[in-house]
Amino acid sequence: MSRLKGKTAVVTGGGTGIGLGAAKRFVDEGAFVYLFGRRQEPLDAAVAQLGPSARAVRGSVTDLSDLDRLYAAVKAERGRVDVLFANAGTGAFAPLGEITVEHYDQIFDVNVKGLVFTVQKALPLMTKGSSIILTGSSTGVMGTPQFSIYSATKAAIRNLARSWAQDLRGTGIRVNVLSPGPTKTELALEVVGEEAFNALGSGTPIGRVGNPSETGAVAAFLASSDSSYMTGGEVFVDGGLAQV
Repeated sequence: MSRLKGKTAVVTGGGTGIGLGAAKRFVDEGAFVYLFGRRQEPLDAAVAQLGPSARAVRGSVTDLSDLDRLYAAVKAERGRVDVLFANAGTGAFAPLGEITVEHYDQIFDVNVKGLVFTVQKALPLMTKGSSIILTGSSTGVMGTPQFSIYSATKAAIRNLARSWAQDLRGTGIRVNVLSPGPTKTELALEVVGEEAFNALGSGTPIGRVGNPSETGAVAAFLASSDSSYMTGGEVFVDGGLAQV
């Protein structure tokens, strides 16, 4: 397929996991992709895997000067952003009673503040037909023990999409949320642990954890004109976890 032929995409948190899965699919469908992330080694490995239609820019979504540098590179080399996948995120467990200021600040800084300015700073490079995709989570609509702060950031992202769809009226720019469930990524295994993560996947109606390529396929749909009548919405790729 070539639904994204000639398009320019930016993927934050693009060196591994869901971001890389989406980037692979974007490239396969004809896009040129900028990967943005904090660690140079995974970024270099991702670009080597994706080939000449990908470029890496190292930086953090919590550093506004890093975001400025990212978009300056995109503007100089490509001139526009057709697809923005605001995917960078972090998470950690802390039950009520043990939540620290540091825990709260770290997760909200990356998942909410970082996402807000990732999107806002991209807007001058976006035009009619551009698509913004925000990474939510099945936890945003569920109660998850010891995971309240992370879950709250994902609930916030859902409302940002609703509100921004109103702000973007008349621009032709769409914004939607892609909400994964248990998906086998480096971060998920690090936070949850492989045994517990596989158990979570086996509890879904589909009966297994997801693969980043499956999430990437849905990201490509939201990036393309196939989803041209969708904005302010949320698509779950969670094996049914939050649906039944």
